[in-house]
Amino acid sequence: MLESALFLSAFAALRDPISRDYYARKVQQGKRHNQALIALARRRCDVLFAMLRDGAFLQPRSAPNA
Repeated sequence: MLESALFLSAFAALRDPISRDYYARKVQQGKRHNQALIALARRRCDVLFAMLRDGAFLQPRSAPNA
C-alpha cells in the first residue's frame, strides 16, 4: 500500500522540473521507466524522512534552467 502510494507520488511529481530532471538523469544512466520512477520515489521518501527527522520544511532549490 505504501509502496504504491510512493510510486504514484513519483509519477505525479514528473510535472515538477526538478523531479523531471532527476528522472531524466536516471533514464540517461540506462534505467528503464519503472526503474527511474522507483529511484524517484526512493528519493522523495528520503526527503520526507529527513524532513521528519529534522523537523524542517522543504526548501526546494530552483530548477537548473529556471
